[in-house]
Amino acid sequence: MGAKRGPTLRAQWLGKYLKEFRESAKLTLRQAGDYLQRDAASISRLESGIIPARVSDVFALLNLYGIGDEKIRDGLERLSRDIWRRGWWDDGYAADSLGVMFDHAWLENRAEGIRCYAAMLVPGLLQIRDYAQEVITAGGVDVPSEQIERWVEFRMDRQRVLDAELAPSIEIVLDEAVLHRMIGGPKVMCAQLEHLSEAATRSNVIIRVLPFAAGAHASPEGAFMIFDMPVPYSDVICVETRGGAVYTEAAEGVENFAQAYDSLRSAALTPDESATVIRSAVSRTKRAKGRSR
Repeated sequence: MGAKRGPTLRAQWLGKYLKEFRESAKLTLRQAGDYLQRDAASISRLESGIIPARVSDVFALLNLYGIGDEKIRDGLERLSRDIWRRGWWDDGYAADSLGVMFDHAWLENRAEGIRCYAAMLVPGLLQIRDYAQEVITAGGVDVPSEQIERWVEFRMDRQRVLDAELAPSIEIVLDEAVLHRMIGGPKVMCAQLEHLSEAATRSNVIIRVLPFAAGAHASPEGAFMIFDMPVPYSDVICVETRGGAVYTEAAEGVENFAQAYDSLRSAALTPDESATVIRSAVSRTKRAKGRSR
């Protein structure tokens, strides 16, 4: 039996909006509950995302709170439907211990754009299977091999978003160190760098290499990702930690990371210059692969 999943990011977002509107209307949990013929505890669970709100309840509460703005109502309707809509990750991985990885896949599929600073590794959306296997295995201390394989499979499946009809734009600032970190040996690394070089030719992918010569930069703490979300969602920051991914949509936090990203982008090479550096890394790794035979 898979691990029980907690509140999704979608449900938490919707609950946050509903709570803000209720408080602005100066209504109590009990008053909102009476309107829906529920108790106050039920409304509290809706607002915390523990119980996902149904579309009919969302409309009823928006009416109670006096929210008539059609843009807000349409946006929250989409969000409430998203909570109940099954994605490919639900169909293929519902029983797996993937935790917030489900939210990550949802963000990738809903984002209009993704901005990423990659400090140590090629981003997951551009990893080849063998490279991903090495990375996930190294990080999965005492994790059964079967679970490692499922995580790898999930990462590969996430990449279908690159070919989606409404694929997000992907812009990556790639630290030059990533091109030198020999993950999986010369053979795997060579294949990964070739894949990275090909990915850079996609119309929706831009890669900029942050060279060693850039020196000190705006994110000495490491990698991060910014999901540029459509209305009504807030933009989201994702930072990977040993304890798992941490997400924030707080305006101050998003602005801070956006400024850091702009600084990194300015310090990085142009896409054409970066493509040359990546091709050079491919050639260097091919030579290492030849020597290792």
